[in-house]
Amino acid sequence: MKAGIVGLPNVGKSTLFNCLSNAKAQSANFPFCTIEPNIGVVNVPDTRLEKLEELVNPEKVIPATVEIVDIAGLVKGASKGEGLGNQFLGNIRETDAILHVLRCFDNDNIVHVDGNVNPIRDKETIDMELQLKDLETVDKKLDKVKRAAKTGNKEAQKEEAVLLAIKSGLEAGTSVRAVTISKEDRLDYVTPLQFITDKPVMYVCNVDEDAAVNGNAYVNKVKEAVKDENAEVVVLAVGTEADITELETYEERQMFLEDLGLEEPGSAKLIRGAYKLLNLETYFTAGEKEVRAWTIPVGATAPQAAGVIHTDFEKGFIRAEVIAYEDYVTFGSEAKVKEAGKMRVEGKEYVVKDGDVMHFRFNV
Repeated sequence: MKAGIVGLPNVGKSTLFNCLSNAKAQSANFPFCTIEPNIGVVNVPDTRLEKLEELVNPEKVIPATVEIVDIAGLVKGASKGEGLGNQFLGNIRETDAILHVLRCFDNDNIVHVDGNVNPIRDKETIDMELQLKDLETVDKKLDKVKRAAKTGNKEAQKEEAVLLAIKSGLEAGTSVRAVTISKEDRLDYVTPLQFITDKPVMYVCNVDEDAAVNGNAYVNKVKEAVKDENAEVVVLAVGTEADITELETYEERQMFLEDLGLEEPGSAKLIRGAYKLLNLETYFTAGEKEVRAWTIPVGATAPQAAGVIHTDFEKGFIRAEVIAYEDYVTFGSEAKVKEAGKMRVEGKEYVVKDGDVMHFRFNV
């Protein structure tokens, strides 16, 4: 599962990517610096993992991860192939969620492709290019579906109605994710077409250091503009975050954050937000060899969760021994949880809860 960082050129995408992944993507003050999409595998910050490490004292600790892709800056006309348009749109189609970076800071030394700072206009520029691309997709599909609908095919007629709703929404400047369609119809007719504007989105307002805690007027405008989109807005001083990641020790980083009035780096909040945006959650395994966070889609059953460790675990699944994270912390060890009768044995139908500590029994 991958989240793609998108935005106009020079809004701070590559700096954010570097900051998240500690990879060193090229970062320069001109458009199209990032051509090949850089992919970073980013650890998901989780205080529960730290607590389990404290209790179990394992040989190693392995956090959950999420893939972040840095995609080249998009410009007007991308849907028609302008700039790196086609490549950009191909790269973004392969991601599962969008982190849309908006420039919400003034700085005369950093050029803006449209001459001045206006995050709402920037957002609309990108939305429009993505919507135009989705319009092409829906038109192509409608050509086929209409022919079948004319023959009296009921299924095709139903699909045609859904696609026409999508088309009129896009023509009115509404992204696919915001068009009102029943859950069932969305699953049957919309999801298979992989519309770009159907992907969940988080807006990342890139601010200067002074606005890191409370945001600014630009951020307020963004929040107002996206209030009907069911999208999260994160405020991040990307340049400052990049400075924090350059510091050598944890203590130095904490002091820097305290000076800014922040409890943790904004990037930590963003990574957790991206994880949630991708509809992912975590379960843990905890033993002397390792304490580990495993990533599963929300709603995964116990055998599916076991399959993340190894396909054999899913094939030969017998049962799962489950401890709620809160019980593990309250009683302090697996043995004490068992004594208290708080370990549960769950079968194939069990839907894993975020934070469950699990052991699997299997037979291959």
